[in-house]
Amino acid sequence: MEIKISTKEKFTVLTPVTPHLTDTLTEQLIAACTNCLNSEIKNVILNLQAVTAIDVEAANNLTNLQQQFYENNVSFVICEMKPQLEDAFDKLELLEVLNATPTESEAWDIVQIEEIERELMDGEDAE
Repeated sequence: MEIKISTKEKFTVLTPVTPHLTDTLTEQLIAACTNCLNSEIKNVILNLQAVTAIDVEAANNLTNLQQQFYENNVSFVICEMKPQLEDAFDKLELLEVLNATPTESEAWDIVQIEEIERELMDGEDAE
């Protein structure tokens, strides 16, 4: 699977270029995201603008991946989901647990807000 990768100051944007995310393709996407956890810029925005369908296991894997990022105290935001993709996540009762935004710009804002919140929480822990 081809994945476009764009690295910014505080996050990396990963954009899969395939209309159907299968379990196998999602494994490759997860590997790319996990590489970000081991890099200097750990926050990830997953832009799903090209994706129109997703397998059940792939949807579960993305939800688990998001949880892994938050357990590591970094952001993982999904953006630009097409309505049919949102419906697929909703039918699996996963849409409400996803940190998802309509646009990539809003995803950038979420990452920056979460960064500030973590800095503030770290400051409170030090006191």
